[in-house]
Amino acid sequence: MRAKTLYSILIVVCIIGFWLFENFYTPDTYPNPQSTGTPEVEMDYLPSSTTGEVINHEFYTLSYSEPHEQAEWVVYELKKSHLTNDDRKRPYFIEDPKVSTKSADWRNYRGSGYDRGHLCPAGDRRFSEQAYNETFYTSNISPQDREFNAGVWNRLEQQVRNWCRTYGDLIVITGGVLEEGLEEIGDEDVDVPRAFYKIVLRKEGEQVKALAFLMDARESQAPLDTFLVPIATLEVRTRVDFFQKQPQSWQDRVEKTIDASGWDF
Repeated sequence: MRAKTLYSILIVVCIIGFWLFENFYTPDTYPNPQSTGTPEVEMDYLPSSTTGEVINHEFYTLSYSEPHEQAEWVVYELKKSHLTNDDRKRPYFIEDPKVSTKSADWRNYRGSGYDRGHLCPAGDRRFSEQAYNETFYTSNISPQDREFNAGVWNRLEQQVRNWCRTYGDLIVITGGVLEEGLEEIGDEDVDVPRAFYKIVLRKEGEQVKALAFLMDARESQAPLDTFLVPIATLEVRTRVDFFQKQPQSWQDRVEKTIDASGWDF
């Protein structure tokens, strides 16, 4: 009888312990002691921020939107040297310590039916433990339909890596379209974007080639080039000036048309 009672108590303690771990445990942050605190991407290619909350991590920069509890954009450089298949231990999703209001807790996603979709993909950052871990700050995730995340969005991420292997270093800007009237999940009201975008830019000497994609947040088997839009179209939809520091003549040439020549799909 005594053994049965002890066993019951242990079961209850384990259940309580698991619940406390799931609901209150937060691991340490992922700081880099050698971090310079400067953006990886050249300042000339950083977008405008509609929120004023620009966060520089070691391997990507973002603009955080507190009303939407996610980044309005994430920008990073993808180099050939980054494209490794190093096996990394998947860390916890944790709040971003650099966001002044704290980024949304990962638990907002639990039971929502949505994936915690990376904006800067973990697969683009396998070249170092620090770079990989940084992608698990919750400021770098957005609610995504599971089939979309594993489907057409994943196809686009893989295509970007293929372009990097073929053409060399790229600058990537990506995020969800944050607008009024979005569905919200969790206690912190994390908004669920109805569409996601990605801009891919590469330099060829003094010239620049850029593509912009805009996708509804649902799975599609359509070819990737059917999602191409002018960068100027994204700027109207997102209210972000993506290349604000470039001359107007540069913006007129690069942003107002779709030029997919020289990009192998």
